[in-house]
Amino acid sequence: MSLRTRFALAFALVAVVVAGLVGFLSYRAASDRTTDEIDRSLRATAAAVAAGQPEVLESVVAPRGRGHGDHDGDHDRDHDDAQPLVGQLVNPDGTTRFLGGRPETLPVSATDRALAASGVAGATASRDVRVDGEDYRQLTTALGGGRGALQVATDAEESDRVLAGTASRILWVTAVVVVVAAAAGWLLARRITRRLVRLAGIAEEVSASGVVEREVPVHGRDEVGRLSASFTTMLGRLAAARESQDRLVQDAAHELRTPLTSLRTNARVLRRLDELSPEARARLIDDVEGETRELSKLVDELVELALSRQGDEADGPVDLSTVAERAAERVRRRTGRRVEVVVGDDDVPVRGRPRALDRAVTNLLENAAKFDEGRSERLEVRVGRGRIAVADRGPGIAPRDAERVFDRFYRADAARGLPGSGLGLAIVRDVAEGHDGTVFAEAREGGGACVGLTVGEDRFLPGSEPGHVGGSPTATSMGGT
Repeated sequence: MSLRTRFALAFALVAVVVAGLVGFLSYRAASDRTTDEIDRSLRATAAAVAAGQPEVLESVVAPRGRGHGDHDGDHDRDHDDAQPLVGQLVNPDGTTRFLGGRPETLPVSATDRALAASGVAGATASRDVRVDGEDYRQLTTALGGGRGALQVATDAEESDRVLAGTASRILWVTAVVVVVAAAAGWLLARRITRRLVRLAGIAEEVSASGVVEREVPVHGRDEVGRLSASFTTMLGRLAAARESQDRLVQDAAHELRTPLTSLRTNARVLRRLDELSPEARARLIDDVEGETRELSKLVDELVELALSRQGDEADGPVDLSTVAERAAERVRRRTGRRVEVVVGDDDVPVRGRPRALDRAVTNLLENAAKFDEGRSERLEVRVGRGRIAVADRGPGIAPRDAERVFDRFYRADAARGLPGSGLGLAIVRDVAEGHDGTVFAEAREGGGACVGLTVGEDRFLPGSEPGHVGGSPTATSMGGT
């Protein structure tokens, strides 16, 4: 069953429930009002008869046939000529006496006998009765003082006919409302689902063709409009991810070609190993080992870069100062360099991926250690308000390179002769963007460079106050032995 049909059926069902409830309440109100009017008329008639005016029983419709004294029990007479009112007296012993109106004998119940025998004057009891196949509304009024009770009844055929007509009209109105509601539901569902059908068609085309460079038309600001906008955003990100993946594969193929070519050349030389001098053999083996290490590191960084945007690691509370100190300790052990971590009094905990941030800070420190050749100078890490900056005293960064050092495989002129694949800072940028932040690279006052990343302010943990590390900036120096 389509969504459009479900909408139409839902509208029709709601219309049935609402119209049925309104019709039922309307019918009940009409029925109660009609009954109240009849009872009021019967009470007025009973009061007039009790006051000695039995002629009121004859006043509604002039007799055209039998007289009121003809009450011999013949029930085959023409009721169209009879009076619409019936009046009789119930004696205290339960016997009845006809008083006037239509010549009928009204039924006497136990309640009626009780009112006739000992009822308080003015006490009444009303009910619907059936006499000789006809429906009547009957009112019994106690006269008190041992005088019995007065019974007055009127033919309910006309009121039943009115109520039946009312019920018929209610049913017709209900049917019309249901049809109109179903039609309106169908049209509205068609209007709503038209955009959903278009979205489904685009999704099917993307799934079948694999082409995600599509723009979904966005109309309105309702939920369907928001879905269209989200779908457009999703397709844009898929297209960007595919483009990034293709570019990564192309760049990786280009970068892998050089060490593989070198290894292939060395492999051909190894076939003539016996012809080489001991010095040439040593240089060849060193070259093979160096190329193998570079190739292994390049593969590891390619894998790290490919997985950096997948977000498999769940977000959680992260103390950036702790991350910086842990990364600094790791770099100190690997390089023997002196690393100092300075935590500002505006540092705040953030929501992020601890391992990814740790990897990014480690890459920043290893990059700084590679360019900072002077062992006497320390590396400095500054942490404050979602910002981590690593400073060194190396050759610095040229202005033309500042915006490109975070590109994949980019090597500045000063780094041409240094080891590395050019992927470390690209990983830093991916981690920063994954935390709604940015990266920066700038010259350091007095020489050197300052490279780092930021975390988006939306990721600052609520309720955290700057300076949670306490007081003035805290410096932790980790020196080599």
